[in-house]
Order: sequence, then C-alpha cells, then structure tokens
Amino acid sequence: MNPAPSALGRYRNSARQFLMFGIVGGSGMIVNMIVTIIMNRANGGTQNAQNILFPIGSTDYNFRFTTLVWIVAFLVANLYNFLLNRHWTFGRGHKAPFWHEFWPFLLVGSVAAGAGIFVKLAFTNPTSPLYLPEPLFHEDAGINSREYWGQLLTIIITMPINFVVNKLWTFRAVRLRHHRRTTPAPVPTE
Repeated sequence: MNPAPSALGRYRNSARQFLMFGIVGGSGMIVNMIVTIIMNRANGGTQNAQNILFPIGSTDYNFRFTTLVWIVAFLVANLYNFLLNRHWTFGRGHKAPFWHEFWPFLLVGSVAAGAGIFVKLAFTNPTSPLYLPEPLFHEDAGINSREYWGQLLTIIITMPINFVVNKLWTFRAVRLRHHRRTTPAPVPTE
C-alpha cells in the first residue's frame, strides 16, 4: 500500500500537470489557430469575419462567421487536447472508458467556449469597449488581424478555468468513480 502523498508532493504533481496541460493547451492553441486561419481564408479573409450568417430569432443579434469559426476551431482543438491530456497529462492511474471522460471534458470546454464567444466578440466587435484598437489591430491580412488576436487572447483567458475543472472533475472524479465501480470490494480476512 502506498503512503499518502505529502503536501509538497501533491503541489509538485499539480504543478507538473499544470505545465503539461499548458503544453498541450499551447499545441491545441496552434491547432485552433490553424483551423481559424483555414476557415477565414476559405471565407475570403478576416475582413469577412463579421459577416452575418443568420439573425438570432427576432432580436437585433446575429450569428456571425467569427462565431462559427470559434465553434469549429474549439471542437477540433478540444478533441485534440482531450486525446493528448488523457494519455499524457493525466495518463497515470486507472482510466475510465473513453466516452466517460470525453463527455465531461467536452462539457467543461463548451462552458469555457460559451463564455469565450462573448470575450472574442468583445475583442472583435467595433461597438464593444474592448474592441482591439487600431492601428495595432486591423482586418487586413497578416499578424495584426483583430480576428486572430481576438481568438488567441480568448483561448489564453479561458485556459486556467479548463485546467482546474478538468483536473478536479474529468480526470479525477470521473476516473475515481469508474475505478470504484470496477474494483471488487476487498475480502475481509480473519
């Protein structure tokens, strides 16, 4: 039987996992940005990111191309991040079946992505007080694109929330619950 890990050992393990989660998140950010670039180029460039795809009900709000980009890029990067985190960051110990861990990971990411949509729109909508200012940011092609910087900054803002909730729920609580269900109860000895 292993002794309980010391407080220092737990902090080191959490710090190691946060670093690994950050590395996975960084590579997932690259995946997300690649999807963002591909989708914007296919739509004629970032100058078209604010194009309205359809109105939202009978309100003054619209579903814009930038929101579609955010959702598709999130879904692709989320699957990539889940696979890497499942096997590398939180790979030790007993694993629950794939879908038992994926759905909570997707749910956590979706909540952060839902909040992230509003953050990204605040960075990219000209009527927002958080609109990324000119001349540093603009919608011409290149590294100063407001669309790309809005995407990147929003990912950075939502990453710590994802780490904490996924560590405590997806990769700890779900696995522990699965382990308890699949491990036979110890037989009392006389």
